[in-house]
Amino acid sequence: MVRWRSGTVQKVRRSWHGAVELDVTTDDGPVRALAYPELVGLPEAGDRVLLNVGALVMGLGTGGYAMVVALPDRLPADPADDGTTRDGGHLVKARYTPLQAILLGVDEEASPHRAVLESAESVDGMPVVTADLHSALPAILAGIRADRPAARVAYLMTDGGALPAWFSRTLDGLRDHLAGTVTTGQAFGGDLEASTVHTGLLAARHVLGADVTIVAQGPGNLGTGTPWGFSGVALGEAVNAVAVLGGRPVGSLRISDADGRERHRGVSHHSLTAYGKVALVRTDLPVPDGLDPALSAAVDAALAPLASRHRIVRVAADGLDRALRDSPVPLSTMGRKLDQDHGYFLAAAAAGRHAAALLG
Repeated sequence: MVRWRSGTVQKVRRSWHGAVELDVTTDDGPVRALAYPELVGLPEAGDRVLLNVGALVMGLGTGGYAMVVALPDRLPADPADDGTTRDGGHLVKARYTPLQAILLGVDEEASPHRAVLESAESVDGMPVVTADLHSALPAILAGIRADRPAARVAYLMTDGGALPAWFSRTLDGLRDHLAGTVTTGQAFGGDLEASTVHTGLLAARHVLGADVTIVAQGPGNLGTGTPWGFSGVALGEAVNAVAVLGGRPVGSLRISDADGRERHRGVSHHSLTAYGKVALVRTDLPVPDGLDPALSAAVDAALAPLASRHRIVRVAADGLDRALRDSPVPLSTMGRKLDQDHGYFLAAAAAGRHAAALLG
C-alpha cells in the first residue's frame, strides 16, 4: 500500500511539460521527488510536501521517484470553471483515488468536437501502429518520418503504464513532432482526453487529423514475468479496436538479442501472446532486413506459428539507422541505448516505415 513521508522542498530541479523534479529533505534523508503542478500546484523551495515513497523504496526503475501528493500549506486555487456543472467536463480519470482528475472528454456534450465524434464511425483506413512498450514510440516515429516527413502522426497513450502523460520526458521532447496526444482510459494529460481506445482512435483521426497513429502504454509498464501478466498484452485488444473502426493494424514487434531474460530474446513472449492469442484480426507484422543472422533466425522461428493468421512483412532497413540516430529524443529501452539493443529499435522503425508505405 502507500508509504507516506512528509518533507521540505530544498531545490526545484529540472522541469518539463506537466512535471517538476525536486530535491526534498525528509526524516529518512534526501529524496528525489516528482510533482505534477496541474494536480498539486507548483512547488517552491521551502514548501512542505506530502510524499508517496513506495516506488522509490522498492527501487523501481521508471517509478523511482517520491511522488508529491500535496502541498498542504499552500493548496492550489480551484479551477476557473464552475464545478457544479459539466461545462468544464465530467470525465473522471484515476477514478476514486485521492488525486482523481475531472477533465473535458473529447466527445462530451461540452466539447467543441462533440458533433464530429458523435457521427464518426471509422478511421478511414488509417494505419495504426501498436507497441507494447512506450520506448518504441520515438523509434516508430523515426521510421515514419524516414519516408513520409510531412505525415501527421498522433500518439494514443493507453493506461497500462503511467497514468499522467506528463511523466514522459520522451513525450515532452516529441511535442513539436506529433499532431497531438490522446490519453485514454484512466490515463490523462494528453492534448485530448478520451474514455476508450475506440474514441481515442476516432479523435486522433477526425480531430487531430492524423495520417498515422501510434498506440502504446505510457512508461512504467507492469509485468510479473508470466505469459499473461503484462500490461502490454492489452495491445492485442487495441489491434481489435483498430480493425473494428476500419483501420489498418500494424504490429511493432518487440525483438531483441540484448535482453538478459530468455523470454524476451528473439521475439518477446509478450509480442507472441498479444498478437498470437489476443489479437483476433489479421495484422501486418513488419520484420526489418539487416538483423544479426542469429537474431533473424530466432525471429523467423518465433513468428512461424503466427504466419497463418497474420501477414509477416519484410521491410528494407536502408536509412533506418540514420533516422534512429537523428531522433529528436534519446532512445532507450530497459536502460539500453540504440547501439546496445539495435534490433529492438530497428524493428520499431520498420513498423513505422511500413505504416508510412500504407499511406500510398
